[in-house]
Amino acid sequence: MKKLILALLFSGAIAASAQNVTKLSATKANDYGIAYSLPRTTVNIILHARKTVCTPGEFYNYAERYLGPEVARKAIAKASTRWELTGAEIYAGAEVPSGAEQYLMQFKGGQPVFVALSPMGNPLTVNSDEIPAEPKFPAMAEAQPLSATPLDDPAARYAMTEEMLQGSSLSKRAQFAANQILQLRQSRQDYLTGEADQMPDGQALTLILQNLQAQEEALTAMFIGTTQTATDCIRLTYVPAADAPANDYVIARLNSLTGFVDADDLSGAPIYLNSSVLSRGKLPLNEKGVEKVFPKGGVPYCIPGSASFAVDFDGRTMRSATFDVAQLGVVFGLDPAFFTNKKAPGYAIFDPLTGALREAGTK
Repeated sequence: MKKLILALLFSGAIAASAQNVTKLSATKANDYGIAYSLPRTTVNIILHARKTVCTPGEFYNYAERYLGPEVARKAIAKASTRWELTGAEIYAGAEVPSGAEQYLMQFKGGQPVFVALSPMGNPLTVNSDEIPAEPKFPAMAEAQPLSATPLDDPAARYAMTEEMLQGSSLSKRAQFAANQILQLRQSRQDYLTGEADQMPDGQALTLILQNLQAQEEALTAMFIGTTQTATDCIRLTYVPAADAPANDYVIARLNSLTGFVDADDLSGAPIYLNSSVLSRGKLPLNEKGVEKVFPKGGVPYCIPGSASFAVDFDGRTMRSATFDVAQLGVVFGLDPAFFTNKKAPGYAIFDPLTGALREAGTK
């Protein structure tokens, strides 16, 4: 196997825009040599968190007196804000880092050979137009702001009577609010039973009932308080090392008051990535059980290993996944003569995430 020292000659290169790949032809201009890099596997992690904000109602201390013990038990007694980790996703990705080792495959003149490379420069196919489909990765959900409360509804303004606004004490205003809740319930009952003085029909009745319900919920919230939620989402990338798996590796932290913080910010509780090597790629053996020798000028590909990965937080495993990892494997090659046979030229298709050989055959 040879390392490419000079810059790659892109003679005969054409862009295949539909698949966003580049095809390189082995020609006399580049001495029938094509170079590329093999990808390394990345572990991509998406973390989901939820913020919960609880706010006591203005009339919290009067909930039991005016609305009864059952309602009072639901009332929020103390303001609080808390972030919690609600989910995680793990999926394999790939990258060809800057300065990655490049391999030169060397063909002989005669039968034309072309290689399809991904935008990162790793191999997709040799002598085949059946480009592997681009991996589909989960989309990252957009962060959502704090949800609205019944007090934010426009109907809440109509629920506030003049007596409530001008009450001489908090206790008096709470009493007026409780009285208004009873009146709203009575009005809704009259419309539902058809005993209202003026009975609208159709959509008008529906709108009236919805407005009465919204007013009651706003006034009730002044006794039992409000609960709001918001969400956040971050994406992280970890590159596994070939020599050792990640154990208790802190990928991020979650502060219960402020949300996600950096992995080195000790104000947050750690979110761990743990991994376990399941297998390591091995060179193929010949009939005598001896490792095969890399063919001269061969077409390099990866024989990957595999590992399991888990995101752990607060003693719980939020998500786990198992997939092939290029770094846990070895590099071998296909004989270049396989692709230049004039009677039956060969082809090969590679895994875009690991550079592994998916399929090989003759046309």
